[in-house]
Amino acid sequence: QVHLVESGGGSVQSGGSLRLSCAASGYTFSSYCMGWFRQAPGKEREGVAIIYTGTTNTRYADSVKGRFTISQNNAKNTLYLQMNSLKPEDTAMYYCAEDHSYCGLDRRYFDYWGQGTQVTVSS
Repeated sequence: QVHLVESGGGSVQSGGSLRLSCAASGYTFSSYCMGWFRQAPGKEREGVAIIYTGTTNTRYADSVKGRFTISQNNAKNTLYLQMNSLKPEDTAMYYCAEDHSYCGLDRRYFDYWGQGTQVTVSS
């Protein structure tokens, strides 16, 4: 079992920055992929960014390309999401996810999820 705990969310003005963290524990040595997803009120959960575990191979949603950066510290079993130039439409609950066989932006294939951290961007 994998346990994921997100942190770093908060409220920021448009154009500001936030850095999210996700601490992973448990059955992490079989990790294949980790990712960030988000869900705004009344909307489906959508993929934001993914990274193949132990590599710099990443993929981003078009809506965040050039503004968000996903990275990981394998020694600390921690995943990060640096978010710059934030917009009001980035407001959502952000979730960390992990999977042992799939790596993509489709939330349906991820097996392990954190509880989420709220990001609110005001105009």
